Amino acid sequence: MPTIFNTPDELKAAVGKHLGFSDWIEITQERINRFADATGDHQWIHVDPERAKAGPFGTCIAHGYLTLSLASLFLPQVMEVRGVSMGINYGTEKVRFPAPVPVGSRLRGGGEVVKVEDVKGGVQATVRVSVEIEGNERPACVVDTVSRFIAA
Repeated sequence: MPTIFNTPDELKAAVGKHLGFSDWIEITQERINRFADATGDHQWIHVDPERAKAGPFGTCIAHGYLTLSLASLFLPQVMEVRGVSMGINYGTEKVRFPAPVPVGSRLRGGGEVVKVEDVKGGVQATVRVSVEIEGNERPACVVDTVSRFIAA
């Protein structure tokens, strides 16, 4: 269940607070292949299971940008801002990929409000999303997402 903010201004009091975690999802070879088709990135470490067995990871791994894109899935699961006419993805700041994501891994996202600033008509929130790999100490991705929430 997401942390709920009834107004964009309520986000300001949440700076430095952890928002909780999303549901777990499994990274299947099918998902990796669909991402490869969507982006044109068919590098063998992602889409060739036979060749990947002999590669550096021993199996196919998810694209870093696939892992990054999951922030859009996880973020609404950890926070909801009400009292807005819209919320938009304004971009990202720092992005890192500390650990590869082997096919069959389960991932979830955790969020922490890093910064909230006033912008015309609302607020801009920077939320650090850490994409965790079940059973792994290092996260797959850590990204500072930037969202704008425009007051209703």
